[in-house]
Amino acid sequence: MVTLKQLAKELNVSISTVSKALNNSTEIGGETVKRVKELAELYNYKPNKVALSLKQNKTKTIGVIIPNILNHFLAKVLFGIEREATKNGYNIITCISNESLDKEKEGLQLLASGSVDGFILSMAEETQVKGEVEHFKRTISQGLPVVMFDRVAHDVMCDKVIVDDFESTYNATKTLLAENRKTIGFISNINDLSVGKLRERGYNKAILEAGMEPLVLKIKKKDDQQKKIKNFFKKNGQLDGIIAADSSSGIIGLNMAVNFGLKVPKDVSVIGFASKSDSYHTLPRLTTIRQHAKVIGSKAAELLINRLQQTPQDENFRTKIVKTSLIKNKSTL
Repeated sequence: MVTLKQLAKELNVSISTVSKALNNSTEIGGETVKRVKELAELYNYKPNKVALSLKQNKTKTIGVIIPNILNHFLAKVLFGIEREATKNGYNIITCISNESLDKEKEGLQLLASGSVDGFILSMAEETQVKGEVEHFKRTISQGLPVVMFDRVAHDVMCDKVIVDDFESTYNATKTLLAENRKTIGFISNINDLSVGKLRERGYNKAILEAGMEPLVLKIKKKDDQQKKIKNFFKKNGQLDGIIAADSSSGIIGLNMAVNFGLKVPKDVSVIGFASKSDSYHTLPRLTTIRQHAKVIGSKAAELLINRLQQTPQDENFRTKIVKTSLIKNKSTL
Protein backbone atom coordinates (compact mmCIF):
# COMPACT_ATOMS: atom_id res chain seq x y z
CA MET A 1 0.00 0.00 0.00
CA VAL A 2 1.19 3.52 -0.81
CA THR A 3 1.85 5.61 2.32
CA LEU A 4 1.82 9.34 3.05
CA LYS A 5 5.60 9.14 3.36
CA GLN A 6 5.96 7.78 -0.20
CA LEU A 7 3.64 10.45 -1.63
CA ALA A 8 5.57 13.17 0.22
CA LYS A 9 8.93 11.88 -1.06
CA GLU A 10 7.79 11.79 -4.68
CA LEU A 11 6.27 15.29 -4.49
CA ASN A 12 9.26 16.62 -2.51
CA VAL A 13 7.06 18.03 0.27
CA SER A 14 6.58 17.14 3.95
CA ILE A 15 4.28 14.35 5.16
CA SER A 16 2.29 17.01 7.05
CA THR A 17 1.72 18.92 3.79
CA VAL A 18 0.38 15.79 2.06
CA SER A 19 -1.92 15.00 4.99
CA LYS A 20 -3.30 18.54 5.13
CA ALA A 21 -3.76 18.69 1.35
CA LEU A 22 -5.76 15.43 1.35
CA ASN A 23 -7.96 16.90 4.11
CA ASN A 24 -8.50 20.17 2.18
CA SER A 25 -6.70 22.32 4.74
CA THR A 26 -6.77 26.06 3.97
CA GLU A 27 -3.10 26.19 5.03
CA ILE A 28 -2.09 24.50 1.76
CA GLY A 29 -2.19 26.31 -1.61
CA GLY A 30 -4.64 25.19 -4.30
CA GLU A 31 -1.93 24.08 -6.73
CA THR A 32 -0.27 21.85 -4.09
CA VAL A 33 -3.63 20.34 -3.10
CA LYS A 34 -4.28 19.53 -6.77
CA ARG A 35 -0.85 17.87 -7.23
CA VAL A 36 -1.21 15.80 -4.03
CA LYS A 37 -4.72 14.60 -4.89
CA GLU A 38 -3.78 13.70 -8.46
CA LEU A 39 -0.83 11.59 -7.29
CA ALA A 40 -2.91 9.97 -4.52
CA GLU A 41 -5.55 9.04 -7.09
CA LEU A 42 -2.92 7.71 -9.51
CA TYR A 43 -1.53 5.38 -6.83
CA ASN A 44 -5.02 4.59 -5.45
CA TYR A 45 -3.94 5.84 -2.01
CA LYS A 46 -6.27 4.90 0.87
CA PRO A 47 -5.81 6.18 4.46
CA ASN A 48 -4.78 3.50 6.98
CA LYS A 49 -7.89 3.42 9.16
CA VAL A 50 -6.27 1.28 11.86
CA ALA A 51 -3.36 3.70 12.21
CA LEU A 52 -5.77 6.65 12.26
CA SER A 53 -7.93 5.10 14.95
CA LEU A 54 -4.85 4.37 17.10
CA LYS A 55 -3.64 7.92 16.69
CA GLN A 56 -7.01 9.56 17.40
CA ASN A 57 -8.17 6.88 19.88
CA LYS A 58 -11.39 6.70 17.81
CA THR A 59 -12.56 4.12 15.29
CA LYS A 60 -15.51 6.16 13.92
CA THR A 61 -17.40 2.85 14.14
CA ILE A 62 -20.57 2.01 16.09
CA GLY A 63 -21.37 -1.50 17.33
CA VAL A 64 -25.02 -2.50 16.88
CA ILE A 65 -26.45 -5.58 18.62
CA ILE A 66 -29.97 -6.66 17.68
CA PRO A 67 -31.89 -9.75 18.84
CA ASN A 68 -33.33 -10.93 15.51
CA ILE A 69 -32.42 -9.82 11.97
CA LEU A 70 -35.56 -11.47 10.55
CA ASN A 71 -37.80 -9.21 12.65
CA HIS A 72 -39.14 -6.57 10.25
CA PHE A 73 -39.27 -3.86 12.94
CA LEU A 74 -35.64 -4.45 14.04
CA ALA A 75 -34.42 -4.53 10.42
CA LYS A 76 -36.01 -1.10 9.84
CA VAL A 77 -34.44 0.26 13.05
CA LEU A 78 -31.06 -0.97 11.73
CA PHE A 79 -31.73 0.90 8.48
CA GLY A 80 -32.36 4.10 10.46
CA ILE A 81 -29.17 3.63 12.50
CA GLU A 82 -27.03 3.02 9.40
CA ARG A 83 -28.44 6.04 7.56
CA GLU A 84 -27.81 8.44 10.47
CA ALA A 85 -24.35 6.98 11.14
CA THR A 86 -23.29 7.36 7.49
CA LYS A 87 -24.55 10.94 7.46
CA ASN A 88 -22.18 11.70 10.34
CA GLY A 89 -19.17 9.82 8.94
CA TYR A 90 -19.52 6.68 11.06
CA ASN A 91 -19.53 3.02 10.03
CA ILE A 92 -21.49 0.30 11.82
CA ILE A 93 -20.65 -3.30 12.75
CA THR A 94 -23.71 -5.42 13.48
CA CYS A 95 -23.94 -8.50 15.71
CA ILE A 96 -27.07 -10.66 16.05
CA SER A 97 -27.75 -12.09 19.52
CA ASN A 98 -30.52 -14.44 18.31
CA GLU A 99 -32.30 -13.73 21.64
CA SER A 100 -29.37 -15.39 23.51
CA LEU A 101 -27.74 -13.84 26.59
CA ASP A 102 -24.42 -15.58 25.87
CA LYS A 103 -24.32 -14.40 22.25
CA GLU A 104 -25.14 -10.87 23.42
CA LYS A 105 -22.24 -10.99 25.90
CA GLU A 106 -19.90 -12.37 23.21
CA GLY A 107 -20.86 -9.59 20.79
CA LEU A 108 -20.20 -6.90 23.40
CA GLN A 109 -16.88 -8.44 24.41
CA LEU A 110 -15.71 -8.89 20.82
CA LEU A 111 -16.48 -5.34 19.72
CA ALA A 112 -15.45 -3.67 22.98
CA SER A 113 -11.80 -4.67 22.40
CA GLY A 114 -10.97 -1.63 20.29
CA SER A 115 -13.31 -2.21 17.34
CA VAL A 116 -15.98 0.40 18.14
CA ASP A 117 -16.45 3.72 19.93
CA GLY A 118 -19.84 2.82 21.44
CA PHE A 119 -22.91 0.62 21.18
CA ILE A 120 -26.56 0.77 20.12
CA LEU A 121 -28.53 -2.30 21.19
CA SER A 122 -31.86 -3.92 21.94
CA MET A 123 -31.77 -6.57 24.67
CA ALA A 124 -32.08 -10.28 23.91
CA GLU A 125 -35.22 -11.99 25.22
CA GLU A 126 -33.15 -14.31 27.44
CA THR A 127 -31.40 -11.29 28.96
CA GLN A 128 -34.73 -9.70 29.87
CA VAL A 129 -36.15 -12.96 31.25
CA LYS A 130 -33.07 -13.52 33.46
CA GLY A 131 -32.75 -9.83 34.34
CA GLU A 132 -28.98 -9.81 33.74
CA VAL A 133 -27.45 -6.40 33.11
CA GLU A 134 -23.90 -6.58 34.52
CA HIS A 135 -22.35 -7.04 31.05
CA PHE A 136 -23.88 -3.70 29.96
CA LYS A 137 -22.62 -1.94 33.09
CA ARG A 138 -19.11 -3.39 32.54
CA THR A 139 -19.06 -2.10 28.95
CA ILE A 140 -20.08 1.40 30.08
CA SER A 141 -17.45 1.36 32.86
CA GLN A 142 -14.81 0.71 30.15
CA GLY A 143 -15.65 4.13 28.71
CA LEU A 144 -17.85 2.84 25.86
CA PRO A 145 -21.21 4.62 25.83
CA VAL A 146 -24.34 2.53 25.21
CA VAL A 147 -27.71 3.55 23.77
CA MET A 148 -30.56 1.06 24.28
CA PHE A 149 -33.70 1.02 22.15
CA ASP A 150 -37.10 -0.71 22.32
CA ARG A 151 -36.17 -3.41 24.86
CA VAL A 152 -34.31 -1.52 27.55
CA ALA A 153 -33.02 -2.11 31.10
CA HIS A 154 -34.26 0.72 33.29
CA ASP A 155 -31.57 0.09 35.93
CA VAL A 156 -28.70 0.60 33.44
CA MET A 157 -27.56 4.21 33.35
CA CYS A 158 -27.41 5.05 29.64
CA ASP A 159 -29.33 6.88 26.92
CA LYS A 160 -32.48 5.14 25.67
CA VAL A 161 -34.99 5.35 22.82
CA ILE A 162 -38.43 3.87 23.43
CA VAL A 163 -41.97 4.21 22.13
CA ASP A 164 -45.04 5.03 24.22
CA ASP A 165 -45.99 1.33 24.60
CA PHE A 166 -48.28 1.79 27.61
CA GLU A 167 -50.02 4.88 26.25
CA SER A 168 -50.46 3.47 22.73
CA THR A 169 -52.33 0.32 23.85
CA TYR A 170 -54.31 2.35 26.38
CA ASN A 171 -55.44 4.69 23.57
CA ALA A 172 -56.05 1.82 21.12
CA THR A 173 -58.28 0.07 23.68
CA LYS A 174 -60.14 3.35 24.28
CA THR A 175 -60.68 3.55 20.50
CA LEU A 176 -62.46 0.16 20.56
CA LEU A 177 -64.44 1.16 23.65
CA ALA A 178 -65.58 4.26 21.75
CA GLU A 179 -66.94 1.86 19.09
CA ASN A 180 -69.11 0.44 21.90
CA ARG A 181 -67.21 -2.88 21.97
CA LYS A 182 -68.18 -4.91 25.06
CA THR A 183 -65.77 -7.88 24.99
CA ILE A 184 -62.25 -6.81 24.02
CA GLY A 185 -59.44 -9.36 24.15
CA PHE A 186 -55.68 -8.79 24.33
CA ILE A 187 -53.35 -11.22 22.50
CA SER A 188 -49.55 -11.28 22.91
CA ASN A 189 -46.61 -13.54 22.08
CA ILE A 190 -44.08 -11.12 23.63
CA ASN A 191 -45.10 -11.53 27.28
CA ASP A 192 -41.53 -11.85 28.61
CA LEU A 193 -40.33 -8.62 27.00
CA SER A 194 -40.54 -5.20 28.69
CA VAL A 195 -42.52 -3.83 25.73
CA GLY A 196 -45.04 -6.68 25.96
CA LYS A 197 -45.63 -6.05 29.66
CA LEU A 198 -46.14 -2.32 29.09
CA ARG A 199 -48.62 -2.96 26.27
CA GLU A 200 -50.62 -5.34 28.44
CA ARG A 201 -50.72 -2.78 31.27
CA GLY A 202 -52.04 -0.11 28.92
CA TYR A 203 -54.84 -2.44 27.78
CA ASN A 204 -55.67 -3.47 31.38
CA LYS A 205 -55.92 0.13 32.54
CA ALA A 206 -58.42 1.09 29.81
CA ILE A 207 -60.51 -2.06 30.36
CA LEU A 208 -60.64 -1.69 34.16
CA GLU A 209 -61.53 2.00 33.85
CA ALA A 210 -64.49 0.92 31.69
CA GLY A 211 -65.61 -1.48 34.46
CA MET A 212 -64.94 -4.55 32.28
CA GLU A 213 -62.97 -7.77 32.85
CA PRO A 214 -59.62 -8.10 31.02
CA LEU A 215 -59.43 -11.05 28.59
CA VAL A 216 -55.74 -11.81 28.04
CA LEU A 217 -54.17 -14.52 25.88
CA LYS A 218 -50.43 -14.99 26.47
CA ILE A 219 -48.77 -17.17 23.85
CA LYS A 220 -45.42 -18.84 24.62
CA LYS A 221 -42.69 -19.64 22.11
CA LYS A 222 -43.39 -23.37 22.16
CA ASP A 223 -47.15 -22.86 21.65
CA ASP A 224 -49.02 -23.29 18.38
CA GLN A 225 -50.06 -19.66 17.86
CA GLN A 226 -52.87 -20.46 15.40
CA LYS A 227 -54.36 -23.09 17.72
CA LYS A 228 -54.11 -20.85 20.78
CA ILE A 229 -55.90 -17.96 19.06
CA LYS A 230 -58.54 -20.31 17.64
CA ASN A 231 -59.29 -21.65 21.13
CA PHE A 232 -59.38 -18.07 22.48
CA PHE A 233 -62.18 -17.27 20.01
CA LYS A 234 -64.04 -20.47 20.91
CA LYS A 235 -63.78 -19.78 24.64
CA ASN A 236 -64.90 -16.16 24.29
CA GLY A 237 -67.78 -16.43 21.82
CA GLN A 238 -68.88 -12.84 22.31
CA LEU A 239 -65.46 -11.38 21.42
CA ASP A 240 -66.06 -8.15 19.51
CA GLY A 241 -62.64 -6.46 19.80
CA ILE A 242 -58.97 -7.49 19.71
CA ILE A 243 -55.82 -5.60 20.67
CA ALA A 244 -52.67 -7.45 19.53
CA ALA A 245 -49.28 -6.68 21.12
CA ASP A 246 -47.38 -7.90 18.04
CA SER A 247 -47.85 -8.16 14.29
CA SER A 248 -48.32 -11.94 13.99
CA SER A 249 -51.00 -12.00 16.72
CA GLY A 250 -52.83 -9.17 14.95
CA ILE A 251 -52.70 -10.84 11.53
CA ILE A 252 -53.70 -14.29 12.83
CA GLY A 253 -56.38 -12.78 15.07
CA LEU A 254 -58.03 -10.93 12.18
CA ASN A 255 -57.81 -13.92 9.81
CA MET A 256 -59.20 -16.22 12.53
CA ALA A 257 -62.20 -13.91 13.05
CA VAL A 258 -62.95 -14.11 9.31
CA ASN A 259 -62.58 -17.94 9.42
CA PHE A 260 -65.17 -18.05 12.20
CA GLY A 261 -67.58 -16.24 9.88
CA LEU A 262 -67.38 -12.92 11.73
CA LYS A 263 -67.58 -9.72 9.71
CA VAL A 264 -64.64 -7.38 10.30
CA PRO A 265 -65.22 -4.66 11.49
CA LYS A 266 -69.02 -5.03 11.82
CA ASP A 267 -68.86 -7.91 14.32
CA VAL A 268 -65.30 -7.53 15.61
CA SER A 269 -62.64 -4.78 15.38
CA VAL A 270 -58.94 -5.61 15.39
CA ILE A 271 -55.91 -3.39 16.13
CA GLY A 272 -52.32 -4.65 16.16
CA PHE A 273 -48.76 -3.38 16.58
CA ALA A 274 -47.55 -3.74 13.00
CA SER A 275 -45.95 -1.98 10.05
CA LYS A 276 -47.61 -0.76 6.87
CA SER A 277 -46.37 -3.81 4.97
CA ASP A 278 -47.80 -6.17 7.63
CA SER A 279 -51.28 -4.74 7.07
CA TYR A 280 -51.18 -6.01 3.46
CA HIS A 281 -51.37 -9.61 4.77
CA THR A 282 -54.99 -9.28 5.93
CA LEU A 283 -58.33 -8.74 4.25
CA PRO A 284 -59.68 -6.33 5.31
CA ARG A 285 -56.46 -4.43 5.98
CA LEU A 286 -55.40 -4.34 9.62
CA THR A 287 -55.61 -1.11 11.63
CA THR A 288 -52.10 -0.73 13.03
CA ILE A 289 -50.14 0.94 15.79
CA ARG A 290 -47.08 2.17 13.88
CA GLN A 291 -43.83 2.44 15.84
CA HIS A 292 -41.76 4.43 13.29
CA ALA A 293 -38.78 2.06 13.40
CA LYS A 294 -36.51 4.16 11.16
CA VAL A 295 -37.04 7.19 13.43
CA ILE A 296 -36.10 5.05 16.47
CA GLY A 297 -32.88 3.98 14.72
CA SER A 298 -32.06 7.53 13.68
CA LYS A 299 -32.66 8.92 17.21
CA ALA A 300 -30.53 6.15 18.77
CA ALA A 301 -27.60 6.91 16.43
CA GLU A 302 -28.02 10.64 17.01
CA LEU A 303 -27.90 10.19 20.82
CA LEU A 304 -24.76 8.03 20.64
CA ILE A 305 -22.89 10.27 18.17
CA ASN A 306 -23.71 13.36 20.26
CA ARG A 307 -22.33 11.62 23.34
CA LEU A 308 -19.18 10.48 21.49
CA GLN A 309 -18.52 14.05 20.39
CA GLN A 310 -18.85 15.51 23.91
CA THR A 311 -15.65 16.31 25.82
CA PRO A 312 -15.99 15.56 28.67
CA GLN A 313 -19.07 13.36 28.38
CA ASP A 314 -22.29 14.59 30.01
CA GLU A 315 -23.28 12.68 33.16
CA ASN A 316 -26.99 13.17 32.47
CA PHE A 317 -28.66 10.44 30.43
CA ARG A 318 -31.66 10.99 28.20
CA THR A 319 -34.66 8.85 27.29
CA LYS A 320 -36.26 9.79 23.97
CA ILE A 321 -39.87 8.70 23.54
CA VAL A 322 -40.97 8.23 19.93
CA LYS A 323 -44.75 8.64 19.65
CA THR A 324 -46.60 5.85 17.88
CA SER A 325 -49.37 6.51 15.34
CA LEU A 326 -52.71 4.71 15.10
CA ILE A 327 -53.19 4.11 11.37
CA LYS A 328 -56.84 3.33 10.78
CA ASN A 329 -57.61 0.81 8.07
CA LYS A 330 -60.61 -1.41 7.38
CA SER A 331 -60.42 -3.62 10.49
CA THR A 332 -61.97 -0.92 12.71
CA LEU A 333 -65.09 1.20 12.34
